[in-house]
Amino acid sequence: MAADPEPKPQAASEKQAQEVDNLNSRLTSDSEDDEASAINESALLRKLDVRLLPAVGILYLLSFLDRSNVGNARIEGLAADLGMTGNQYLTGLTLYFVGYVIFEVPCNIILKRTTPRFWLPTLTIAWGIVATLLGVVSNLAGFFTARFFLGVAESGLFPGVVYYFSMWYKRRERQFRVSLFFSAAALAGSFGGILAYGIGFMRGVVWPNGWHWIFILEGLATIVVAFAAYGFVHNYPDTAKFLSEKERKFIRDRLASDSDATHDERFTWENVFKALKDPKCWLYGLSFHTMSLPLYTYSLFLPTIISALGYSAANAQLLTIPPYAFAFVTTLTVATLSERLHQRALFVVISALFAAIGYIILLSNTDPVHRPGVSYVGTFFAAGGIYPATALSLSWPAINVSGQTKRAVANAMQISIGNLGAVLGTQLYRSTDGPRYIVGHSFALAYLLGNVLVSSILYFILKKENTRRDGITAEVQEVGNLPDWEGDEDPRWRFQY
Repeated sequence: MAADPEPKPQAASEKQAQEVDNLNSRLTSDSEDDEASAINESALLRKLDVRLLPAVGILYLLSFLDRSNVGNARIEGLAADLGMTGNQYLTGLTLYFVGYVIFEVPCNIILKRTTPRFWLPTLTIAWGIVATLLGVVSNLAGFFTARFFLGVAESGLFPGVVYYFSMWYKRRERQFRVSLFFSAAALAGSFGGILAYGIGFMRGVVWPNGWHWIFILEGLATIVVAFAAYGFVHNYPDTAKFLSEKERKFIRDRLASDSDATHDERFTWENVFKALKDPKCWLYGLSFHTMSLPLYTYSLFLPTIISALGYSAANAQLLTIPPYAFAFVTTLTVATLSERLHQRALFVVISALFAAIGYIILLSNTDPVHRPGVSYVGTFFAAGGIYPATALSLSWPAINVSGQTKRAVANAMQISIGNLGAVLGTQLYRSTDGPRYIVGHSFALAYLLGNVLVSSILYFILKKENTRRDGITAEVQEVGNLPDWEGDEDPRWRFQY
């Protein structure tokens, strides 16, 4: 019987080398798993929130304060001192949004080609300077010019920050952070009322009326914070100094399991046009458009509306504080519920209808001067619905658009299209329409009901598209690990609604 041939030495050596490679691979994998398990995801998320949200939140609070304090300045003598007649005050408000809309998309393209640490503080310094100069204008031409350039300078902040969040947080975490960020707008309303009340007592210092100091002091505060922002605004996870290398890798893995944020995507005009040609991106814009008119008419005209009920300028400033505080609470509450229940459109619709009740109350009060309490209650309903509905509407592109450049452009498109509603809104609350302001309140009510319609359409479109894609292929969430990823056009992507 023939003996079995002995294995060749070379084959045995190759087999041993393969076993060693497999062992090393397992050891490396186990080591990486141990490193990942050593990081507490919840603690890391809280760390990101503490480092990122206050930094950009304070910038947005100052932005909203500097754009809306003109309403406080108006009842402190702005219109009379500048010799405004007819609708000239409204024209100044409109010019702000003209500049805002025109420069929205270019600002986000610049952000994509630079860095957040450079671009966001630089924008803040620019609008802080313009806001301060508003305090020394002495004629209508100066007021109109300053308002236009204030809009230009502020145009890049909000869409830029929404895009910025998409490079740090997973899709299902972004909506809540956008809502937290936007809640700074409600805080700005409360702070604006408190500050305007206090600064109003500076009337007689240099100028007969105190409106100059509202612009100057709040504008100077913005400039100071903006210079500090170069130190506390961070870029992206790969370069953030407050993260360890293990935490950076963990964040990259988190984002790769959920979004395209880890892709090294270069800027191309092709990706810009992807957003411009996507009907859903236009609907996201229309969703904000139907909220921006009630949002900005409320924030710009609330002091005037309350003053027209028969209150003095000082008391009107103070009475603006409680509705904004209520709006801050409802925004956080609705954002939390929406996040936990994974429902977006539903809570937008509920919030818009809640705000609509407020305008129905305002319109139904036929004698607001003798029954100011009724109209004042209406302002609570309006604020309590407008702010959460707007916050949720603004998160649509952040959670549903895939492709970094496309998402940056979609965010900017949404704000640009949305603020066209604000352009119209600035012309609705004419001085001759008080104290009922039927035209302005009616438009706000109609726009809120329009938002209910748009949000419902988005719900059914996104749900239908997800169902269609379910019939083609299964959902893939680890899009950051796919070299052939084509963005949200890929049938493996699912929309949130």
